[in-house]
Amino acid sequence: MNASATGADPLAEYVADLDAALHGPTRAKARLIEEIRGGLADTADAHVEQGVPRRDAIGAAVREFGTVGELVPSCQRELTLAQARHTARAVALTAPFLVACRYLAGSPDHDLTGLIPRTAQLLALHLAGVAIAATLLAAGTLAVTGTLARRLPTPPRLPLVVAWTGTTAGIAMAVTTLALATASALATNWPLLAFAGALAAACHAVVATSARACRRCARLPVSGAPAR
Repeated sequence: MNASATGADPLAEYVADLDAALHGPTRAKARLIEEIRGGLADTADAHVEQGVPRRDAIGAAVREFGTVGELVPSCQRELTLAQARHTARAVALTAPFLVACRYLAGSPDHDLTGLIPRTAQLLALHLAGVAIAATLLAAGTLAVTGTLARRLPTPPRLPLVVAWTGTTAGIAMAVTTLALATASALATNWPLLAFAGALAAACHAVVATSARACRRCARLPVSGAPAR
């Protein structure tokens, strides 16, 4: 569409304002905004075909769809659930590596002596419980917001629970990284422990980033849920 001589294209401004107001996974957000932009453009074109000036046609389309302020709560709810699923998926795929680290750290091949290396080994062992709990909750979240979503209502605070579960798992991965790095420095057969530590660090980066985005989304006001 051509911009009006008196200012910028109102449709482009609308889409830019909507993009700035929404937060969530990049692909889901882009897809949602594109759907709205396409619907607005089609509605505006229909008005133009009836002889309405383009700027007025876009204004009419906006009134039919709703202003940015009116659309944001429902759109944000959809994106918040998408971000919760994204975080739950990241936890479900990476947390089991903490369980693998538990077996690596507890292997007889890594017989460690001394208070510091033994403490590091015990940390890696006990954090496996955190990984199992986080994985189970993540799997439950994916089920509730996926195949079961048509039958069961999604708990309004589920995204916040997922966000803090991801945060806890991320912290556990960071501690595991430190523990394995310490253990590998003093173990005889250290390469495998060092590799596990690097893997835990990579998992931490993935989960922590997603959990931080999920916490931000979970605190935004959405339709059907109270602002926090």
